[in-house]
Amino acid sequence: MARYIKSKCRLCRREGTKLFLKGARCFGAKCPIERRGAQPPGQHGKKRHRRLSDYGIHLREKQKVKRTYGVLEKQFRNYYKQALKSSSNTGEKLLQLLESRLDNTVFRLGLVSSRSLARQLVNHGHVKVDNKKVSIPSFLVKPSQTISLSNKGAKLKFVQESLEQKTSPAKWLTKKALIGKVERLPLREELDDSIRENLIIEFYSR
Repeated sequence: MARYIKSKCRLCRREGTKLFLKGARCFGAKCPIERRGAQPPGQHGKKRHRRLSDYGIHLREKQKVKRTYGVLEKQFRNYYKQALKSSSNTGEKLLQLLESRLDNTVFRLGLVSSRSLARQLVNHGHVKVDNKKVSIPSFLVKPSQTISLSNKGAKLKFVQESLEQKTSPAKWLTKKALIGKVERLPLREELDDSIRENLIIEFYSR
């Protein structure tokens, strides 16, 4: 499957905000946003200060969320279509689908410091759902399911470093040692309040 392999810091600079794509580096002085501010990438980044149109505002919000979760356009649109069929709020359902991805859940449990590392962990077969190996990052976990790591995965350096930080899992998850459990779907107020999902829904509704 296709994936973005270029500099992740360029994505943050393009969206003008931190997307926290590189784990601990995003909180340090090496982060380009900290050093240069929200300057767009490219040789002439400083010169681009044009006012965004309504379409541009909607597009940038969609791109920001898509890049935050590491999802490509076709898959992101499919999540929107799936959310549209739901009887609940479309925007909230879209975010719940993104949060329910296995790679995101591993990240939210605090087992790794970024979604890209979580994706790598899943791709390499180090993650189990209900004690069965799952190597598909987009696998959607459900309430009451458990997530654990293989013996080899638990010994990886970046996993050990993340566990040393003793990061608390998201409120909709519980964790004991290396085993996490999905208690329920996340509520909207528990998710990033900087995301304006209504703009994404309006973008696809054009």
